[in-house]
Amino acid sequence: MPSISSLFSLKGRTALVTGGSKGLGKAMARGFAEAGADVMISSRHEDELKAAAAEIGDGLDVKVEWMVADMIDRAKVKELAHETIKRLGKVDILVNNAGSNHPQAIDEITDEAWDRVVELNLTSCMSLTRELVPGMKERQWGRIIHISSVLGVGSKEKRNVYSATKAALIGMAKASAIDLGPFKITVNCICPGPFLTDLPMSLLSEPEKDAFATRTALQRWGNPFELAGPALLLASDAGSYITGEALLVDGGAFARAL
Repeated sequence: MPSISSLFSLKGRTALVTGGSKGLGKAMARGFAEAGADVMISSRHEDELKAAAAEIGDGLDVKVEWMVADMIDRAKVKELAHETIKRLGKVDILVNNAGSNHPQAIDEITDEAWDRVVELNLTSCMSLTRELVPGMKERQWGRIIHISSVLGVGSKEKRNVYSATKAALIGMAKASAIDLGPFKITVNCICPGPFLTDLPMSLLSEPEKDAFATRTALQRWGNPFELAGPALLLASDAGSYITGEALLVDGGAFARAL
């Protein structure tokens, strides 16, 4: 039986994390780097990427690359896949983390908001995965992790578009897990609950923030580094028999029935 440390090791692996310049993406990328993986991060902002890459690689003997890519641009998604392979040689682990939210009630949704959020939160994940899967098949090893949300299994007011895309990621992961299982590729979703990142902090009022914290069993928001462990589990050999699943990392929010 392999040692526990070897099961969680990513030495010799490479990872691509979209939305990797801050928040959950940066925390997961740092976790992969600490486990020995070379890492590529992407986002829309060069200054944030440069700073994040320095933090992710600080004190580690791994390669950390970055690339500006707007995931709404399908040509850029394809370029990101090919550029990552060019720089790192391969992609073993893909984390589709880039996403956004545009709160609107069902009778308020604009076509522009719907198209933009669906393209970013769902279509880009499909497109990037589609580009990278052939190499994973060839090598007979791969880890694909879509970052869904607790709002993909439940919802709240004005989260129609967001919840639709996050629920769809779970469905896509289940289907892809069946397609790719014979090639030793796992596909899973992580569904974060309330985490202290820019997106919820910019959208929620103070009473809403307090309500989210109160709903969790732990009575608090999560810190981004607390997602690194679950991500490492699914990205490594330690999680080799987990596929087609949606892992809730929500501080126990869904443990509460009422």
